[in-house]
Amino acid sequence: MLLVLAVLGGAVAAGLQAALGLRVEGKDVPAEPTSVAPERAFAPPPRWTTLDVPTGDERLDLAAAELRRASRSAGAPRGTASLRVRHGNAADGDGYAVALRGTRLDLTAPSRAGAVRGVYELAQAVGAGRPLADLAGEHPTSRLPFRMVDLGAAGVTPDPDEWRDGDDYSHRSGAFDDVVLGGPPYVDDAALADASASVERYVEHVLAQGHNAITVPGLLEYVTFADVPGVYEADDEHVARARAMRAAFGPVWQRAHDLGLRVYLRFDMLALTPPLRAYLADRYDLDTEDPRLWEVYAAALDEVYREMPYVDGIVVRVGEAGDVYDTPGLDYTSELAVTTVPAVRAMLTAFTDQAERADREVVFRTWSVGVGAVGDMHTNRESYEAVLGGLDSDRLVVSTKYSLGDFYRHLPYNDTLEVGEHRRIVELQSRREFEGQGALPDDLGVLHQQALQRFVAANPRVEGVWTWTQDGGPWRAGPFSLLLTTGFWQLYDLNSEVAARLAVDPDADVAEATADWARRTLSRDPATVRAVGEALALSPQVIGEGLYVGPYADRRVFALGLEPPPMMWVFEWDILTGDSAVLDVVYAVTRDSADGRDGVETAIREGDDALAGAERMRALVAGTDPASWRDAEVRERFVAALDFQVSLLRMLGAYRAMVLRHAQWLDGEGSREAWSQAREAFGSAADAHERAYAGDLALPAWNLTAARLGLERAERDLPMAWAARGLLVVALGWLLIGALGRVPAARVLWLAGTRPWRAAEAVRDLPRGQRALLVAVPLGLLAASRLVFTWFAAPAHLLAAGLGWLGLVAVLAVAVRLLRADPWPVLAAVGGAVVLRVVLLLVVLAPRGPGGYWFAFWTSPGRRSAYVAVAFVALGWVLVAAAWALRPSVSRRRAAGAAVAAAGGAVVVPALLVALVGLEPALSAWNDQLALLPWGLHRILGLTVYLGVPAGAAWWASAAGAGVMLLGVVLTAAPSRTRQAGTRSRPRLKFSA
Repeated sequence: MLLVLAVLGGAVAAGLQAALGLRVEGKDVPAEPTSVAPERAFAPPPRWTTLDVPTGDERLDLAAAELRRASRSAGAPRGTASLRVRHGNAADGDGYAVALRGTRLDLTAPSRAGAVRGVYELAQAVGAGRPLADLAGEHPTSRLPFRMVDLGAAGVTPDPDEWRDGDDYSHRSGAFDDVVLGGPPYVDDAALADASASVERYVEHVLAQGHNAITVPGLLEYVTFADVPGVYEADDEHVARARAMRAAFGPVWQRAHDLGLRVYLRFDMLALTPPLRAYLADRYDLDTEDPRLWEVYAAALDEVYREMPYVDGIVVRVGEAGDVYDTPGLDYTSELAVTTVPAVRAMLTAFTDQAERADREVVFRTWSVGVGAVGDMHTNRESYEAVLGGLDSDRLVVSTKYSLGDFYRHLPYNDTLEVGEHRRIVELQSRREFEGQGALPDDLGVLHQQALQRFVAANPRVEGVWTWTQDGGPWRAGPFSLLLTTGFWQLYDLNSEVAARLAVDPDADVAEATADWARRTLSRDPATVRAVGEALALSPQVIGEGLYVGPYADRRVFALGLEPPPMMWVFEWDILTGDSAVLDVVYAVTRDSADGRDGVETAIREGDDALAGAERMRALVAGTDPASWRDAEVRERFVAALDFQVSLLRMLGAYRAMVLRHAQWLDGEGSREAWSQAREAFGSAADAHERAYAGDLALPAWNLTAARLGLERAERDLPMAWAARGLLVVALGWLLIGALGRVPAARVLWLAGTRPWRAAEAVRDLPRGQRALLVAVPLGLLAASRLVFTWFAAPAHLLAAGLGWLGLVAVLAVAVRLLRADPWPVLAAVGGAVVLRVVLLLVVLAPRGPGGYWFAFWTSPGRRSAYVAVAFVALGWVLVAAAWALRPSVSRRRAAGAAVAAAGGAVVVPALLVALVGLEPALSAWNDQLALLPWGLHRILGLTVYLGVPAGAAWWASAAGAGVMLLGVVLTAAPSRTRQAGTRSRPRLKFSA
């Protein structure tokens, strides 16, 4: 039997190893060699005597107005100049030429687009204090003619109360929440006027930067399904709402289109309303692989383009969806339902066929998180080809993030952008959601330039960029900063401006582009511009080392079938994690990245270097003359952001040292004293950070809840280790006394636990006063060991484990009673086996406490597998011992049946409680108390969603447990067909009173 248990235990260990899938690989991480533009004098603007642009052209009029605005902002004019603009009627290209004849500039272009671009670039040059002579000459057509942006913060009401709690991790912007009403008339006209003005301001801003397309949220909100009878009844409010939305927002999007932006509607699939869901379920069983289902959505697009002809196309994503993007109070939802290759291909075939008919475009985002080809088409060439190969419509544009993952540093460039025959655009993010959410100076110019240069050289089908100016990640769980509206938004607007310039010319001088931004935005003083440039040039190193644990971030780590991001110790955005899974693996990868402890020392030193760099950045900007700035408030915000960065990186540096020193101690490579010193440093830095920034909406203190949960458990590891050692002495002493026969109850537990077939014999002469110890000692050791295992801090785990043992014992007790067997041998056998099981756990806990247990679990495959296998044998032995103890009283089959039923009871009782409470809440409470997985998982993504656990898993486990119990009952209750001669009659089960 032990051999059978050992084989099963080995299989369980192997299955766990495969499920965890922990492995580490190398990767090529791009460097960011920055430079600083040399100082140069600011050339005053001329006074424009004439701006001669073709009449009746609103786009050129707007560009000329931007030139006038830029000239006014550049200071007092010196001299005069005139501009004459003429263009041809070419359909393609946006090149232009400038001829300087004295004080007159002649700007000519083959196309209207070239003329518009030329005037805007002239405005940029004047605003940056460049001499007009710098513009003279030929300006070739843009290398990447398509330059799209998101909606920014247009239409978002800057309500401080929505940011105050700092724990709203919803990814929806809330744009137009004040405009869209829950019922008739569906649109608030007064709010619409304000929102429309904010959209137009944003449109003018991004046009001036050089962008020429915009993606805005929505699809079903504009659709009545008039072409698909049966989706909506005539009086359905969705019909009235769609008409109201078209009437209200149509002019807004048409205005953006008329001013020069191509307009694309953006949505997630599967997009649904309750009536649409019912229609699709009734006819197509919501089967996303059925082409007929997608014809319904194609009809919706026909309607949109007919009623809103200024819409140029759509942007669709299938890789994320759900509540985190839905608008509260409205029943327009999205589901993660397009998850197979046939489903994606069916959708894109229908959409591109429709686009070809309607002369529109379909932008398909490859971003996706999951398992299978659709799940990793964003980062895997083979998966990309499996999903999109052969879809050769010229109306299909594939959009992909520049990095091999999300918008993090320490990631390779995304090589899927180098393959395929599709038109491609590259996604960039200006307000880096994972690198301070726009609160920290973060110059991405060099990183973006290298990416675009690489992709353009490798793939001639790359034709554009999509710059996320504000969007990405949670909007209201971070700094209260909204583009053009609130906070120090200029800090990340730099990246949007430079991205547009690099799209025009990937070989542009990034340092000069940054200096031009500083001249237009911050100061005309050469020394101040130089200081700002030096500070921003330091930011890639400061961010790359301060927010990342370099030796870990520079490796590819795989787990649970996924590739976690390189910044797992911050999970995510502003939550400093404290869980053992992440921190122990970060340490192990860091430790193994170099010889001995050098990897750990390198990681700690990088944190110190980042802090020194941040302090240097602060000194550079604070050392500028306040009078040299265009706006004293902007300078104050810049210095405040740098103060925040110093505070944050001091705390993060102390935290990385503390968690790495703790892991070193768990690993047997470091001292507890080194960890204690690091802990004191972190406590001081964390307290200072929270004192300075708690309640600050613009620069909010980071969330340290998870970090402190982890710290509390780390502080208890050594006391728990000593408690485990004490309990181990007690348990081993009890077993030794039993082996020597000194105490009758100890002797019985020893014999029954190691040789359960002798349990009845051992119990027979046990004094009644000693029998209570058969229960009290195992129960006490079991409870005490579990308290130690959970740091005395996880009642949810104790409840679940306790219910499991209760279910096992309760079913055994019922079986013993119904079988009319003597309960004491069974109690003795189970109790003895439990003591042995407890000893195994205490042996593992004794060296370094629960932290050491989980450290080995996460980082040592050999030790994990050995422990899981032996622990499975020990747990199985409890059931085997119970069956063996029953054997003298009942048949072998009935004894085995009782044990099988008990195993089912051990599963069904806790599983039923979890099912009733809810799997997600139950797992979250358990995880919060044990700090095993990132605390932020439940609050951001959901544990079950991230881990791919089906919502009904607890009910399934309950059903499985009940099935095992039923099998046990059948084995126990079924009468024997024959009875061997000479054997005594076994009592039959009696189920009635």
